Amino acid sequence: MVTVTGPADEVVGLVSELIRFDTSNTGDLATTKGEAECARWVAAQLEEVGYETEYVEAGAPGRGNVVARLAGADPNRGALLIHGHLDVVPAEPADWSVHPFSGAVEDGYVWGRGAVDMKDMVGMMIAVARHFKRAGIVPPRDLVFAFVSDEEHGGTYGAQWLVDNKPEWFEGVTEAIGEVGGFSLTVPTRDGGERRLYLIETAEKGIAWMRLSARGRAGHGSMVHSDNAVTAVAEAVAKLGRHRFPLVLTEPVAQFLTAVAEETGYEFDVNSPDIDGAVAKLGDIGRIVGATLRDTANPTMLKAGYKANVIPATAEAIVDCRVLPGRREAFEREVDELIGPNVSRTWERDLPSVETTFDGDLVDAMNDALLAMDPGARTVPYMLSGATDAKAFVKLGIRCFGFAPLRLPPDLDFASLFHGVDERVPVDALEFGSRVLERFLLNC
Repeated sequence: MVTVTGPADEVVGLVSELIRFDTSNTGDLATTKGEAECARWVAAQLEEVGYETEYVEAGAPGRGNVVARLAGADPNRGALLIHGHLDVVPAEPADWSVHPFSGAVEDGYVWGRGAVDMKDMVGMMIAVARHFKRAGIVPPRDLVFAFVSDEEHGGTYGAQWLVDNKPEWFEGVTEAIGEVGGFSLTVPTRDGGERRLYLIETAEKGIAWMRLSARGRAGHGSMVHSDNAVTAVAEAVAKLGRHRFPLVLTEPVAQFLTAVAEETGYEFDVNSPDIDGAVAKLGDIGRIVGATLRDTANPTMLKAGYKANVIPATAEAIVDCRVLPGRREAFEREVDELIGPNVSRTWERDLPSVETTFDGDLVDAMNDALLAMDPGARTVPYMLSGATDAKAFVKLGIRCFGFAPLRLPPDLDFASLFHGVDERVPVDALEFGSRVLERFLLNC
């Protein structure tokens, strides 16, 4: 039997066990599974060491959510929310080297769906929370640990529902940390060496799933038709899919590129026609950073017709839009010009952008915790092109960051592991991250 003396001693086992819960979120209530079972297991891990937990199935059976609060030394300070989601995107076992829900620990990694998105952070949260309770540690401020469902489909039955229906769970919370930040990026330095940069998420693009619709005149496929709904939608989709929205250098992206330029000597000239090529020099992370240089509108679904020789009266498409902070009105104007007057649009999912500044005591605590464990490294802000549950919590006036610390091997294509095949997280990165999270929460 292994004696547990700190979070790093049990984090790997916790993450492995979490992955074994198949919490695949298909976006369909009938086929999404596992969240309630996993949430109750999380609650049991916390209750075992003395926490009182709150559990609710949000809006539909099986959509389990758990919250626990640890009282801090200063009740007059705003509380800190540490949040993680329990659901994962589906995985096809035949495509993987190991079974995606095995939680296998092999070759220095914990393997499986959710290893980086985001059962790694959930495991670290549980490990640190258990350690604090076992050791009788009183943090400087109240800590609220939230484990939620449905993040992978917008949080309707998770964070969004909790914010609307259980706001008392987050009473007094002023700041929050969640996923997709605090991980390392190794860059070459001017002197021929290397330096680790730890990316703190201070912003994320808005997400808006847009439905395009057109109506035309139904008729026989053999005849001439100038009023064809399929043609109208197809033309709108093609224009959107090919369109390049203007470059907009937001503050977090500018700060990130400046820091990288200082370390590497790379030039990021925003007036250059090849700014995307310059960003591509960053390697794998360039795919995320490149997507934060401008708005995007990517067509993802088409629907029209029911028979080969019948021109349908209606046609539809879904477009996944990601919009930079402050760009919504300009983005909509540009979209309307592209799709024209014969195609209408509605929003199927509309979640706001998130943005805060890279300063303050909480940022200082992140920096101190990381550099205490990795001297010589550097923390830098960045913007996430995707979406997190921060989009729900900002509605309560909470200042949100992405901070799930991991020290990664320089050659690991971390960006490709999100929703990818053979998703995995290094064992030593989990142990490192749990120590950083512990130190951070002791000094936040």
